[in-house]
Amino acid sequence: MSMSFDQYMRDMVQPMRDELTSIGITELRTPEEVEASLDNASGTSLVVINSVCGCAAGQCRPGVAHALQGSVKPDHLYTVFAGQDKEATAKAREYFAPYPPSSPSIALLKDGELVHFIERHHIENHSAEDIAAALNEAFEKYCQ
Repeated sequence: MSMSFDQYMRDMVQPMRDELTSIGITELRTPEEVEASLDNASGTSLVVINSVCGCAAGQCRPGVAHALQGSVKPDHLYTVFAGQDKEATAKAREYFAPYPPSSPSIALLKDGELVHFIERHHIENHSAEDIAAALNEAFEKYCQ
């Protein structure tokens, strides 16, 4: 029995999804889930645009995980997967204007408004520790 390409891709990206969901980040798979989670959200919400990009694995996901070990964290933790859950990702990106689509990327919203955004070019060529430090600084500023 041969595996379809779609099934192969799902199997390939599952560990990349698990890397974030295993640390308590809720995956949003549909535009409706994004709207239900982000519309009228009170407090702070972290949204990670996950991707298969090497910099997502090498720096972004570990950086997010490290940042969330700190004492100050957002109230809500979400992720969408670029290239996999396309409609959910497109809906999430509507909240990140004026920034262009970027994956991976990390958004911090406060009461539904974007207050901090880390684009792909701020992730690639930076270490997980650098990303964690930038996130912790944003958490200290907006999440208390």
